[in-house]
Amino acid sequence: MALNRDPHVLVVGGSDSSGGAGIARDIETISSIGLRSCVAVTAVTVQTHQSVTAVHHMQPGLVADQMRAALRANKVSAIKIGMLSTGCVIAAVATVLGENPRIPTVLDPVLASTSGRQLLEPGAIGVLKRDLMPLCRLVTPNLIELAILTGSDLAADDEDALRQGRRLLADGSQAVLIKGGHAAGPRSTDILLSGGQEPIRFDMPRLAGSMRGTGCMLASAIAAHLAGAKPLEDSVREGKRFVFGKLLRGIEREFGSGTSGNPHR
Repeated sequence: MALNRDPHVLVVGGSDSSGGAGIARDIETISSIGLRSCVAVTAVTVQTHQSVTAVHHMQPGLVADQMRAALRANKVSAIKIGMLSTGCVIAAVATVLGENPRIPTVLDPVLASTSGRQLLEPGAIGVLKRDLMPLCRLVTPNLIELAILTGSDLAADDEDALRQGRRLLADGSQAVLIKGGHAAGPRSTDILLSGGQEPIRFDMPRLAGSMRGTGCMLASAIAAHLAGAKPLEDSVREGKRFVFGKLLRGIEREFGSGTSGNPHR
């Protein structure tokens, strides 16, 4: 029985010593929305805002034990998953999710750092798609991750991205949010795909500037809203608004106002 009855989001992912992404960013986001967090660390990274110099993986059993302890200690109302690093860790996380099928889970499929360092073993992608994605309420790839997950070239336009997203649905994903931060143009459009439904587009101006950890931030914000029992579409809309507001405030503090650039991963 949970000892703490306040709603929590269980964050499963890697540390970031710079604080710009990973678990630190997740906890900050979830707290800003008014919920508490508990954590299961999958890897410890040594990194600055510019580069990752070392990655130390947790043992799969230790990751699973952390998750189960967090679930016993708290009322976990949603789970957010980020960096998983190895196929064995993915399998361990999937086992715990299978034991808790009613808790909605958001998976941000972290494959590499912003600086280009691989954060998931190449051979683990098949395990991710087969064993974990079907257990998650939502998967949130950016265009680069979407191309890797589907074995495709980078999507050239929305229709190309939709074709790739539908391939993930056909592989067993429940819902896919295609993030448009790496696309071009004055607007940033994310597209939500769910089986049997028309695509839903979430459109915002493309801001001048960028911020590390926005993929973590968006997935965490969505998970926090799912923990509050909001429907998926509403949770995505509120999550995107949260990230847009955070970016806008950060850019205005540093540069003044702007309306073109890369809004998020």
